[in-house]
Amino acid sequence: MTQSSPPRHAVVIGGSMAGLLTAAVLSEYATVTIIDADTFPEGPEPRRGLPQARHVHVMWSGGARAIEEILPGITDAWTAAGAIRRRLPTDVVTMTAHGWLPRWGEKQFTVSCSRDLLDSVVRARVTALPRVTVMQRSRVRGLEGTAARITGVRVDTPEGEGVLVPADVVVDAGGRGSRSRLWLEELGAGAVPQSEVDSGLVYATRIFRAPEGAHALGFPIVNVQSDPRVPVPGRTATIVPIENGLWQATLSGTRGGQPTGDPDAFIPFAEDLRDPIVGRLLRGRTPLTDVAVTQSTTNRRLHFEKADLPDGFFAVGDSVATFNPLYGQGMSVAAKGLLAVRALLRAGGLSRPGFGNAAQRALAPQVAAAWSLATSQDILYPGATGMRPKRGSGLLDAYVNRLMAGATVEEPLTAAFFEVITMTSPPTVWFRPEVLWRVLRSSDRGALKAPPLTAAERTVAGLDGPAGGAVGPGRRAGADGRARGAGPAGLSL
Repeated sequence: MTQSSPPRHAVVIGGSMAGLLTAAVLSEYATVTIIDADTFPEGPEPRRGLPQARHVHVMWSGGARAIEEILPGITDAWTAAGAIRRRLPTDVVTMTAHGWLPRWGEKQFTVSCSRDLLDSVVRARVTALPRVTVMQRSRVRGLEGTAARITGVRVDTPEGEGVLVPADVVVDAGGRGSRSRLWLEELGAGAVPQSEVDSGLVYATRIFRAPEGAHALGFPIVNVQSDPRVPVPGRTATIVPIENGLWQATLSGTRGGQPTGDPDAFIPFAEDLRDPIVGRLLRGRTPLTDVAVTQSTTNRRLHFEKADLPDGFFAVGDSVATFNPLYGQGMSVAAKGLLAVRALLRAGGLSRPGFGNAAQRALAPQVAAAWSLATSQDILYPGATGMRPKRGSGLLDAYVNRLMAGATVEEPLTAAFFEVITMTSPPTVWFRPEVLWRVLRSSDRGALKAPPLTAAERTVAGLDGPAGGAVGPGRRAGADGRARGAGPAGLSL
């Protein structure tokens, strides 16, 4: 905001991760009011408006780097608060649809911690910005303005109902429960098209006390994924070491194979997957919480970018698109999209005509890429409903399947796989000449046959039996039990 420009005010509906980042971006050009129905906790505590925080959340390196650009130093702040920076694929034991990935040297990274910790660090930074204020325990009841121009919002506050809060820009970051689509229709704006893909996914989470010595060792993330090519319900299990020496374990299952809230069934579910390693690691661990279950996991996309929006309005985050949470895309998509919005602001400021529509279009490419990755897999599961694959997509799927199979044995293909999955680069990376050449000549010959846990990791986890497998060529075992050079060799259970 320049000295000669008139004062500008922006309202952000919702103090979600997307809402907080939006406020940070807009605060360079306006005063910002975040309106949220909750009372914000002081630290990493649960809040009513974010029930999905109970489950495993992934902050991929693509999203972390984007947030770092918006809030410099945020990654160090997360780790100072107890989060763990994990190297990928070095610090992950993951069975993809095509098999176990080798634990090569670092290609990307992820930040491991509870969602409450992630949010609390960002919330503290954003709410301390001089141009940002928060209206807590307040609920937006509707947009104010016309089909041509939004001028503010009506809010129910502790002091009164229907309070007008004027704004030059209103951003909907209200999440999955957003009502802005209806509010726009009430103003006479055009309808917002919607797409859905529902695999019937249910996910269940429980927190366990990690075995003694696991945190000091740097115990890896352990994950067993489903194979959507097989016509059975897709079931997964994941252990993510988080702050305070805890393990957060999340199970999932699509229609016909969902987990339940029964605590006695939690570990047997994990043991009954394509590989039982997650269940074996949890067996004998002390649970610290009940089983939290969430069923609202439909992939839903509102195509605001195709609608004739009033000037002064756009939507971000889960208000635009919600994805199957197993892919960990939501926060990263929002952060990277907001970098595109910031570029718009720096090019023309907040007062440029049609800014809201331009911002919505700037967000769309990140949303579209994540949507394609998520729904192309989810629609394959039995009983899934929604958009079917476009004609000709079979050839593309065959190529991606070949790339993923190659990623189980070839380091450059593993790197390409993580470059896209972590939202660092768009899927077009998979079609670069050097990747295309390797995919066409790749095979899964020589792929790992068992979870690539090191001897030290097996010992601290209390797994029975001697470590099997040899340290392969170019891999020298270190004193800490981790392999050096190309990454750890596979160890049989």
